[in-house]
Amino acid sequence: MPEPAEPLYPGAPTPPPPQYPGPPTAPPPQYPGAAMPGPACPGAPGLPPQYSGTPDAPPYPGTPDTPPHPGASGTPAMPAYPGAPQYPGATATAPPPYPGGGHPAPAPAPAPAPEPPHAATPQPGPETDPAPDDLDYRHRGGRVIVAGHQRGADATAIGRLAVQLPGALVSLAVVSSIALGILGTVMGWIVTAAWLASGALVFHRPSELAFARHVLKLRAPTAEERAWLEPVWREVTARAGIEAHTYELMVENSDELNAVAVAGHVVGVTTYALNRIPSSNLAAVLAHELGHHTGGHAWAGLLGYWYSLPGRIAWAVMRGLARVAIAVASMFSLAAAGFVYLFIGMAVVAGFLGAWYITVPLVAAPYLLAYMGRRGELRADQQAAELGFARRLAEVIHHFRTEEEAAKAAAVAQGQKLKAPGALDRLLSTHPDHETRLSALEPYLRLKR
Repeated sequence: MPEPAEPLYPGAPTPPPPQYPGPPTAPPPQYPGAAMPGPACPGAPGLPPQYSGTPDAPPYPGTPDTPPHPGASGTPAMPAYPGAPQYPGATATAPPPYPGGGHPAPAPAPAPAPEPPHAATPQPGPETDPAPDDLDYRHRGGRVIVAGHQRGADATAIGRLAVQLPGALVSLAVVSSIALGILGTVMGWIVTAAWLASGALVFHRPSELAFARHVLKLRAPTAEERAWLEPVWREVTARAGIEAHTYELMVENSDELNAVAVAGHVVGVTTYALNRIPSSNLAAVLAHELGHHTGGHAWAGLLGYWYSLPGRIAWAVMRGLARVAIAVASMFSLAAAGFVYLFIGMAVVAGFLGAWYITVPLVAAPYLLAYMGRRGELRADQQAAELGFARRLAEVIHHFRTEEEAAKAAAVAQGQKLKAPGALDRLLSTHPDHETRLSALEPYLRLKR
């Protein structure tokens, strides 16, 4: 049988099969919807087509009823039709694209064509999903009633300043002694007066920003961070009746959920708090820090620390000198080391007996300051709860507790032995435990605020 120029169905006798496009004597079958019966598309029902001039159609190899797809073993490949993968006008089940297909055939069909690019676009995972904005913006676009009392000093702030007073007196003695001894009377008192006046820098905005940037490693928020942070902050301050522009918002690059109230005008949040928690929880955190500012906890703590700093430095220097003296004496003999220990002990006893009104408060100051810190945290929680964030703040505290338990479990899994905090550790803690904070929020949670 002569080999035709175009592909034909296997076993077709002479005359040659119709050409594509067909000759006038024998028009080719039309795909789809031809008037005269033609060969069915792969997968279409019906019998094989009959060609003019032949009594019967030759059988298709391998299948009695349905022609094989092009590319099946034992048959020449049929040329692909333009416009694949589908034929125009297909209604029920569209034929598979050429070459290959999904209809059963002796040879396995190749893998289907890849999906369009938009279907395969990776979606952001949980690490990159933006935090949901679920805050109830009660004052967005509305009128804000500004309270007449913007800030003050509650009992916690006043108590903190009172506890720091003995340390400040020691610092004044240290500064004045050094200044008068080195610079003389006039310049010595000028330096002492300048140090006393330096506490006003706590309320000086440029100094606060410099302290936040260089000491606390805070930075200004980016435009995108500000667009997310400022509406939440305005809602918090509007509920409290506080002017939002009174405070500076700053960001700390950290993977921990935390925030901080600094000096008199700075509120800082971590990037984790900014990007990973819902806006309602972020508002609860900001309301807590606003409570520290309106209660005077932030500026009172920084002011007390500043005025007690020279005394702290002097005490650290004295401890260092005592260690050096003991180490040097131990190089000579145990008797010399014992004599140094005796001398230091007598000096401490003399200090307690001669200036007990200074030394006793200094010894008790760390415990009293820790107590004031715990009271300040509960007072800030109360401020946030009164603004309607009790439930959201409780969620944040639960998050803290979960993280703490996970850290303990990881440490135990690594074979570390965990030691429960003792009574002294609890007395020196500046934050109350999670159960205490949740118990203090319970009355507000019952109100469903």
